[in-house]
Amino acid sequence: MEYIDALIIGGGPCGLSAAIELKKRGLKTIVIEKGNIVNAIFNYPTHQTFFSTSEKLSIGDVPFIIEGRKPKRNQALVYYREVVKRSGIQVRPFETVEKVEKDDLFQVTTSKGQYQAKYVVAATGYYDQPNKLEVEGANLPKVMHYFKEAHPYFDQDVLVIGGKNSAVDAALALHKAGSRVTVSYHGTSYSKSIKPWILPEFDGLVRNGEITMLFDSMVDRITENRVELTVNDQKETIPNQFVFAMIGYHPDHQFLTSMGISIDQVSGRPTFDEQTMETNVDDLYIAGVIAAGNNANEIFIENGRFHGQQIAEAIAKKEGTA
Repeated sequence: MEYIDALIIGGGPCGLSAAIELKKRGLKTIVIEKGNIVNAIFNYPTHQTFFSTSEKLSIGDVPFIIEGRKPKRNQALVYYREVVKRSGIQVRPFETVEKVEKDDLFQVTTSKGQYQAKYVVAATGYYDQPNKLEVEGANLPKVMHYFKEAHPYFDQDVLVIGGKNSAVDAALALHKAGSRVTVSYHGTSYSKSIKPWILPEFDGLVRNGEITMLFDSMVDRITENRVELTVNDQKETIPNQFVFAMIGYHPDHQFLTSMGISIDQVSGRPTFDEQTMETNVDDLYIAGVIAAGNNANEIFIENGRFHGQQIAEAIAKKEGTA
């Protein structure tokens, strides 16, 4: 069993930031990540452009310098790899945390070993937990919750479910690749959260009949070659080969509660101190989007990256080194 001062669960930008801040204060720190660093960003669409500027995505006092203002996915992957190299933090990739228990110290069991830690920081994000459709056929192989590339869907009937940025981005890419695209959204008009620089292009395609937009619609049933919907209280059936259910993601509440963290049943928010990020379990902290519960639009990299500094300052006070 290996002893460490602080163990961070999750190697996304917020987890890496926490590890850097704790290392600065002299704590022996490791990051356990079930994929590789910034695994969620790796799983973004190949040509994804960030909403935030590169400056607001930077961590660890390492400048994120690009020619334009808003980086693409691949530029972010390069940047965060460089951050890990420059900061010298220890990351244990492809290792899954299976259990976290606390006696005097935390006992952390992973797929590759066991650790004792004085402090634990959960920075597990939410991208691995897609919201699921609760309709017949939702588990068919043709139904996907992540969009990567549009090319395979050339000359196919594709339904995109959702009305926010991920759905609109997917619909635009699919249309450009030659898919016949229908978008189903439960709202009666466009979401106000859609990025303002892409809405005019999308709306233009809808107005020209190149993308079919179904407002006030819900999916009732999915089969191998069609989808049944209710649109404005009317039943409709459309031909279909593939479905992208871009309906959001949620934190892994089961994992958080297994560590003893209390979760509000309505908001999905963990119990924590907003100044220190410490949860109701002494010496167990959270960082990043999981602090927002079910409202994934509240915390992003650009504000979650500061949680590490709050945590490090709180631990420094406990250690008497502040």
